[in-house]
Amino acid sequence: MTIATRLKRWSTKDLRLQFDANRYCVPHRYVGRRLTVKADSGAVAIYHRVEEVVSYARSYRRGQTFGAERFERVLAEQRPAARRSQAQQRLLDSLESLCSRALVEAYLRDMADTDRSLGRQISELLELIRQYGPEPVAAAIEKAAEARAFGADYIANILRQQQSPRRPQPPLQLRDPRLNALVTEPISLLEYDAFILEAGKDSDDSPRTETPTTESIGDDPKPGDDDC
Repeated sequence: MTIATRLKRWSTKDLRLQFDANRYCVPHRYVGRRLTVKADSGAVAIYHRVEEVVSYARSYRRGQTFGAERFERVLAEQRPAARRSQAQQRLLDSLESLCSRALVEAYLRDMADTDRSLGRQISELLELIRQYGPEPVAAAIEKAAEARAFGADYIANILRQQQSPRRPQPPLQLRDPRLNALVTEPISLLEYDAFILEAGKDSDDSPRTETPTTESIGDDPKPGDDDC
């Protein structure tokens, strides 16, 4: 059974057409034109009017992109540098010779598919280059692209993990080397608590002594007390 779906006019920002939870790419000359998708159990074909543009094998595994490497590479080669934004061109120039330009451009295209603005993320990447240098940023982009993690926030997280390792606190060094060689036994807080509790118990069980009265008992009256 063949299923035909007429699609709305495409945006000029992307070569990808979404159908059946997957994305299918077409040559850039068809971007912005009204296309038709015909799909059956074995294939997905994309038509412009009656002309078949491209055909792909049908896949029921969702979240895939077909034809990106083929058509997006051609577009990148044909698109002049002047059509890129100044920030994007500055980013590509900063990372040139450190990693593949095609890899960076492909990573930027995938970043454009996220919810965040591409221009804002490029500005964040340029700021990361200023803070960490181009080589660490290029390495972080390669690592993020391999993990399919697209976004300037992922790059920043990788850089924070790699560039800011936690350093252990060095031991205290005293002036007298003999004191540095001393090794004390580990302190047991359980033994300390038992000692304190036992000392308090002994203090409570000790007999109490009464304070002697200051009044004299059995003292004879002074002479003349009974005289009237």
